[in-house]
Amino acid sequence: MLTVGMVTALWWPRTEVTYRSTAPASLVYADRSPHYLGLVHEHTLSGRHTYELMIGRDPGLSYGHMVHVGPDLGPRGVKSTTWTASGVRVRFPTGHEVFVPARSFLYGR
Repeated sequence: MLTVGMVTALWWPRTEVTYRSTAPASLVYADRSPHYLGLVHEHTLSGRHTYELMIGRDPGLSYGHMVHVGPDLGPRGVKSTTWTASGVRVRFPTGHEVFVPARSFLYGR
């Protein structure tokens, strides 16, 4: 019973933010809200790991526009982000880049 409890505790679903970025205060989007980006790593009860970029107005990154990041990129983290009026570009250490247009994450999406 103790072993089952320990294994369950180790594999219990949890979420952690492994990278955070905030749009510069000088960049004001049409919805006039600050915007945040995070690389969210989710551990599932089945032992699966997923990675998503969450972009939106919530500093806690609990909602917003989500972009799935594959297992070849997610564990490596994010190298940099560049926020512009047209959107945000995320660069990974592998050389891959993802561009998310601002219209995708404005107004609480």
